[in-house]
Amino acid sequence: QVQFVESGGGLVQPGGSLRLSCAASGFTLDNYAIAWFRQAPGKEREGVSYISSIDGTTRYADSVKGRFTISSDNAKNTVYLLMNSLKPEDTAVYYCAATPFSLVDPWSTHEYGYWGQGTQVTVSS
Repeated sequence: QVQFVESGGGLVQPGGSLRLSCAASGFTLDNYAIAWFRQAPGKEREGVSYISSIDGTTRYADSVKGRFTISSDNAKNTVYLLMNSLKPEDTAVYYCAATPFSLVDPWSTHEYGYWGQGTQVTVSS
């Protein structure tokens, strides 16, 4: 059974950093594309970053480019999202998602069949 356990969220001041973790079980990361999405209250879920072991690509949304870094540790079967220079507008529930297929539209939630339960990130002074 495919499962994710997300962790690392919390309350941080503007300009601070957090590292989110997405520990996977039931499958191995080296055959999947993994993405981080986020959803703020009253807004649609939006793609933040993804990393694909299928075609070796990584990508970031314009809103986080240069501040966030996605990485994977296949030995630990875990994907990370390092978030630096956090802003209040980064406040959201962050989800990891996975698909074993090549991505057509990586920012579409419909591309991903597996989702974690989410972890809350709050950026506030």
